[in-house]
Amino acid sequence: MVYYAGVDLGATNVRAAVAEDDGTTIGVSKNATPRGPTGIDVTEGVLQTVREACIDGDIDPEAVESAGIGSIGPFDLAEGAVVDPANLPDSIDRIPLTGPIGELIDSNEVYLHNDTNAGVIGERFHADRNPDDMVYITISSGIGAGVCCDGEILDGWDGNAGEVGHCVVDPRGRLTCGCGVDGHWEAYCSGNGIPDYTRLLAEDDPTISTSLPLEDPDFTARDVFELAGEDELADYTIEQLAHWNAIGVANVIHSFAPLVISFGGAVALHNEQLVVDQIRDRISRMIMSNVPEIRVTDMGDDVVLEGALASAMTEGTGDRRRFQN
Repeated sequence: MVYYAGVDLGATNVRAAVAEDDGTTIGVSKNATPRGPTGIDVTEGVLQTVREACIDGDIDPEAVESAGIGSIGPFDLAEGAVVDPANLPDSIDRIPLTGPIGELIDSNEVYLHNDTNAGVIGERFHADRNPDDMVYITISSGIGAGVCCDGEILDGWDGNAGEVGHCVVDPRGRLTCGCGVDGHWEAYCSGNGIPDYTRLLAEDDPTISTSLPLEDPDFTARDVFELAGEDELADYTIEQLAHWNAIGVANVIHSFAPLVISFGGAVALHNEQLVVDQIRDRISRMIMSNVPEIRVTDMGDDVVLEGALASAMTEGTGDRRRFQN
């Protein structure tokens, strides 16, 4: 029996799964992502999670033939490490991944992808028609895309391709992204950006009525969506978010000409009618090319982990045809 492992390293949680050679998951584990003090502590947390998944599957880690990783970035792909992750403490400057996991499973077959590329691998592997041209977009605490073009997953030379959330959608640059650059899509429409954007809209027009807790440090994007249809500012914010999201998606379509765009991430998954449907309604008026199928992933929060497993089983490609042959 051949076994594979998948890892989903996020800023909040790290998850791991082991599967048999037919893709059946036999062991899983989930832990909070260590907050440091160093990147080695995060690495140890990942290794422990993989060990626990193996224990749950009643196998030895060395029985795993290959592993796939979907992770927060940015990357030093040559070294198989995360470098200076934006959503972890500043003391965490480097998180080694491929080398330590390879040592744990005693294999050189370890494939590292950013989480959105793992997402598109998972979508492609499980899709009914396994399209060669598709994009997975996550709208969550950040925004990013995994791109499959002509059957190839676009990692880029450094593993950081698909950072579409850092494309400029507002040339006025009224909001600054977490990366420090003004006007990025992520600054307006991500889970982390929506509260600041809502406050900006309130400042622009103080006559808009609202019961949103704008001054509360715990004010979140969820508060905005929960008051949809009941609060003037919440509705106005959601309308403006739809505008920026459509611009961002139009840029993706013109750049990569996908047949399918699949959405994931907490903001999109939990607010499909208010986020994804709004993009569907607008996109045909904003592009000169064919309109792709726009859908929400049916794997929910598991899409990155499923993609990491698929990467392990398909030598990092996500093309199940190679696996089946």
